[in-house]
Amino acid sequence: MKLKEINRTAMQAWSPAQQHPIYLAAGTSAQQLDATFSTSASLEIFELDLADPTLAMKSCGSFSSPHRYHKLVWGPHGIEDQSLPSGVLIAGGENGNIILYDASKIIAGDSEVIISQSEKHTGPVRALDVNSSQTNLVASGGNESEIYIWDLNNLSSPMTPGPKTQPLEDISCVAWNKQVQHILASASPSGKASVWDLRKNDLIIKVSDHSNRMHCSGLAWNPEVATQLVLASEDDRMPVIQMWDLRFATSPLKVLESHTRGVLAIAWSEADPELLLSCGKDNRILCWNPNTAEVLYELPTSTQWCFDIQWCPRNPAVLSAAAFDGHISIYSIMGGSNDNAITLQAEQLSSSFGNMDPFGTGKMLPPLQLPQTAPSQSTVTPLKKPPKWIRRPVGASFAFGGKLVTLDNIKPAAQQPQQTAAHVVHISQVVTETDFLDRSNHLQATLTAGNFLEYCQTKTEAAQSEFEETVWSFLKVNFEEDARGKYLDLLGYKKEELALKVFLCEEEPPAAETSDLDEIPFEDEEPAAEETSNTDITPEVTFILMTSCLLFLSDVDGLITQALLTGDYEAAVNLCLHDNRMADGIILAIAGGPELLAKTQKKYFSKTQSKISKLISAVVMKDWLDILETCDLQNWKEALAAVMTYAKPEEFSSLCGLLGSRLEAAEDTALQAQACLCYICAGTVEQLVAYWAKAQDSCSPLALQELVEKVVVLQRAVLRAQGGVSPDMGALLAEKMNQYASLLASQGSLQTAISYLPTNTQQVAVHQLRDRLSRALGQQQQSGVRQTLPAAVPVQTYTQPQPPQVPAQPAAHTQYYPQVRDTLTPGEESTSGRYQRPQNGWNDPPALNRAPKKKKMPENFTPPAPITAPIMAPLGDPQVPAAQTMQTLQPQQQGPDQPVGPATFSPIQQQPLGPPGRNLSMPRGNMEGAPGAPIGDVIKVFSIPTEKITKKPIPEEHMVLKTTFEGLNQKCLAAASDPQTKRKLDDAHKRLEYLYDKLREQTLSPAIVGGLHNMARSIECRCYTDGLNIHTHIVSSSNFSETSAFMPILKVVLTQANKLGV
Repeated sequence: MKLKEINRTAMQAWSPAQQHPIYLAAGTSAQQLDATFSTSASLEIFELDLADPTLAMKSCGSFSSPHRYHKLVWGPHGIEDQSLPSGVLIAGGENGNIILYDASKIIAGDSEVIISQSEKHTGPVRALDVNSSQTNLVASGGNESEIYIWDLNNLSSPMTPGPKTQPLEDISCVAWNKQVQHILASASPSGKASVWDLRKNDLIIKVSDHSNRMHCSGLAWNPEVATQLVLASEDDRMPVIQMWDLRFATSPLKVLESHTRGVLAIAWSEADPELLLSCGKDNRILCWNPNTAEVLYELPTSTQWCFDIQWCPRNPAVLSAAAFDGHISIYSIMGGSNDNAITLQAEQLSSSFGNMDPFGTGKMLPPLQLPQTAPSQSTVTPLKKPPKWIRRPVGASFAFGGKLVTLDNIKPAAQQPQQTAAHVVHISQVVTETDFLDRSNHLQATLTAGNFLEYCQTKTEAAQSEFEETVWSFLKVNFEEDARGKYLDLLGYKKEELALKVFLCEEEPPAAETSDLDEIPFEDEEPAAEETSNTDITPEVTFILMTSCLLFLSDVDGLITQALLTGDYEAAVNLCLHDNRMADGIILAIAGGPELLAKTQKKYFSKTQSKISKLISAVVMKDWLDILETCDLQNWKEALAAVMTYAKPEEFSSLCGLLGSRLEAAEDTALQAQACLCYICAGTVEQLVAYWAKAQDSCSPLALQELVEKVVVLQRAVLRAQGGVSPDMGALLAEKMNQYASLLASQGSLQTAISYLPTNTQQVAVHQLRDRLSRALGQQQQSGVRQTLPAAVPVQTYTQPQPPQVPAQPAAHTQYYPQVRDTLTPGEESTSGRYQRPQNGWNDPPALNRAPKKKKMPENFTPPAPITAPIMAPLGDPQVPAAQTMQTLQPQQQGPDQPVGPATFSPIQQQPLGPPGRNLSMPRGNMEGAPGAPIGDVIKVFSIPTEKITKKPIPEEHMVLKTTFEGLNQKCLAAASDPQTKRKLDDAHKRLEYLYDKLREQTLSPAIVGGLHNMARSIECRCYTDGLNIHTHIVSSSNFSETSAFMPILKVVLTQANKLGV
């Protein structure tokens, strides 16, 4: 690609690599005339500015010279010591003169620019070269085999490399060896090349072709291999470039043959030995790989010969070519487009022949009509492979998953450059956070094994601070029996110690009240003397007399008496409270009924102010919200203990969260730290994460590991408390888990990382990381069952202790498919009461806990034929006779030899049913979610549905449909507040069984099943609109009779989910 252009017929020389900016010197060429036939000469310096888009180069300085030049070189002599800031220009003239110019003075515009000159040569000086090792040495060649070695510091006494070669001939080119500073080569048009050793001051070898048709026009040494050089022939009969190795000087090592006419000049790139330029009489400029004799690149040139070509020393991609058409062109071998140059040329031509009057006739020329040529491809392709200066000698790059990819380009041996070296890429795993990885592996092993109790105990023992030990102790309690009792122990309230203190307190005499007690007569004391006359009166008479006396009193006792006799309890209580007789008032309020008791309690607590009155008020009135909102935060332990003891299960979590929020907002940092203990008791993972993220530097890997350890353990505690239902993950926790997974992935733990990624979030970063991990593991990203805990860890099902009044059940009844014996005795009603339809899998969400609806039976109902399971009315419905509740039962599991037939049952007597036993394998569904919440006295009763019980399991690949649809229905029920909506969703839960039956029987077409899976994936992504569109497509493209039983209800669920935004 052409970069710049100079309109000169001149010899050229680039500024040395040490010089910046880059300059190009152009001296008028000898034995050449331009179109003006001018005989003047000049030496100009141009600046290469690649930021300028135009082709013109800026002229920085010019010197009018009396000489024309056969050769021009620019050496770095004087740049280091700044004696010559821009180096020295060395020119070979027509009359055997060598002239030294100060380049910096030419640029500055000084008139005295010549440093020194010599006319030692007898003819024109056509060859010049600067020694790259000793920059003050310059070799020159002229007529009659004259070769001189000049010292730029003193031109008066040059030296010769040795005796002149015979026969005498012109020297066309000289070149210093790039590796050995005392080796010099020269060549003549006869085709012979001579190699000189300046230490021996003698010729050491001659190189010539046996054909005697080589006319040497160029000579260049290999920049890396000291014994190799190339010779160019300008003879049209032999337009070749020969590569010689002085170790095998009998014949050329390689011959480069692509020019069709003689080669005029060559240049070997010092930046890349695999790039050799040549220009010839065939108007071509070729770039070779001399090691393979392959043409790598052909520059787009004009139709004129190029007589000189050179590489730019500072910018190795740039070269210049001087042509006989009067232009010096600057090219880049990196490719590009020439559109800019073509457009500029057309604009210049158009402006030169615009609408003007060139002949003074007064008539304007018509507009210039340029010929419209077919558009040609002006984009120039670059080299076939990158040059050496942009190839990385070594390289390293970090890849996803903590992989480090390294490479090194092994430099081939200097004697065998043509052989292709083997390229090796190393891939290694980099682990920078070993402690973090060890702790993560320990946590993963704990999740897999499920031994959280031992894990929490280990963390407690290894805690570095008392607070850290307390946190892990609170977390450990969640996995122990009697969690709230252990919580109270941790708060300092131990029941055994309290009982002992109360006992000791009761044994001590109440010394503070002895003076008052002395005034009260005991039963065994003698009555006073004035009362002896009435000792024979019976108690009844005494009461009557006392009453008759009190009727006429006007004090408080009299008023209370009148109120009681008239049945006005409220007035009597008010009088007692007014007279500060609290005990009498409360006892009377109990007799007056619950409403009066509640009023009395409020009045009592409003009047009584003591240190513990507020606590007593909360215990009696069950108003814990007010206690937590107004209590002194220094007494947070007492408040938490009271909530632990008295709060209802449904309000326990919110109350603990309220106390934690108050502690977190406190100014005292010690109180702020206690907020996390409240959040642990409440089971609010998101609040706990928010506090830790604010209080700690979670950017540190180990700090993030500590956060995840506590969060995962608390999640498992909540999962255990909720009976196997995973809690939803908030945005902040999802962000932290994504950050943790990214850190794990960077350490190479890809499988562990993907297990921690949340699936119920819409965060783009989470989805991107999941996709990268899936690809790195060679997995397809699947949208399966939603989960918030690591997928690699099986979810464990925790059992609830049996109520004491229920006898132990046989082991066979703890299975999902209970074995049913042939005869059911009256004492086995608990088995049928806790029987549940088989669940689909260990990870299914629990069934919705709703009150069973009564099924109305017609009076003339006739029991149907025996079926495979008993159909019973909901337990606890005394209106349905027991005779109607039992039907025949077909055994569900029989041996191969047992006959299949109806079994006879004994009638069940009418008797109150105790709380039924629980299935030991079923999750607890009556918890509110807080791990330490008090467990209510509510036992869920699972009624037997009026459907077939013996059903085949749903195929494993379709289990995700049941899980997804039922999970969505559950969420909608939880979010719905309208009774009508809840009824719709209840109905949907039943009617979805039609779909599950068809999945069991595998009667649905593949198209419908595929559409249902697409709907499930949309639900997982919470893209309910897409799910409705898929639903419409399924209904419109399938048989109505095949989908009418379940597709309408699916639309109802999707519509409600979209409306409620669950």
